[in-house]
Amino acid sequence: MMPHTICYITKKNNNFAKNYRLNKVELNYYMDWQQRTILQIGLDGQNRLKNSKILLLGCGGVGASCAEFLARAGVGNITIVDGDKVNTSNINRQLCALNSTIGKLKTQVTKDRLLDINPLAKIDIISEYVKDARMQEIILSDNWDYIVDAIDTLSPKVYLLYYAIINEYKIISSMGAGGRFNPELVKVVDVADSFNCQLASAIRKKLHKLNIFTGFKVVFSPEFVDKKNLIITNDELNKKSIVGTVSYMPALFGLHCASTVIRDLLEENTVNKQA
Repeated sequence: MMPHTICYITKKNNNFAKNYRLNKVELNYYMDWQQRTILQIGLDGQNRLKNSKILLLGCGGVGASCAEFLARAGVGNITIVDGDKVNTSNINRQLCALNSTIGKLKTQVTKDRLLDINPLAKIDIISEYVKDARMQEIILSDNWDYIVDAIDTLSPKVYLLYYAIINEYKIISSMGAGGRFNPELVKVVDVADSFNCQLASAIRKKLHKLNIFTGFKVVFSPEFVDKKNLIITNDELNKKSIVGTVSYMPALFGLHCASTVIRDLLEENTVNKQA
């Protein structure tokens, strides 16, 4: 660890250890691997992330990447929901997909990876396809600090957004990364300000019928999607079509989700301390 980092941390590590409820061995471990993050956001910010509870639904290209970025930033409590297993078609874009993980639950693979990053984290998994009443049950099961929607099918996505919003949870939703190629066009905006995205349009229409027009952020790209990059399928569970996807775009959407969650949590923490 860098000398100036040690000096900065040592002055506050007694309170930090108390807040974290860590013993000396755990404290030294945490201070070592998170030194760069602490220099960026401070001990108070790190403590905020450590104690935050995140619910993440969808563990594919977007969700698994988002989970990893959250874990590497020191978020201490993540619950991951997905019923899918890794298959060969996932390898080009999904962090959990390797030849060695084919056939394994995406949730379990991701949990093992996150705990290998931070053994002190609490990672819970729900290896189910959830919808309707079960979705509501999970949303209401804890006092989440933030919910991440990385679901790639319309109906459960709308259901999640609706129940998260009416129960006043903060949520960010990933729109379609498939078919996009230019990373410079990806944006984070209020859902009302999204445009030229078929998934976002469908979600807005369904939520309008439920009297929801605004109030949550989405990650989207207005980049035109060429229809020649899409095929109709009957072989994919919960999907009627497959669209071409390049390696980096789902991860970039996941990065934006994680960044938004982290920055919002830290901004909220600062405001609360100033109040």
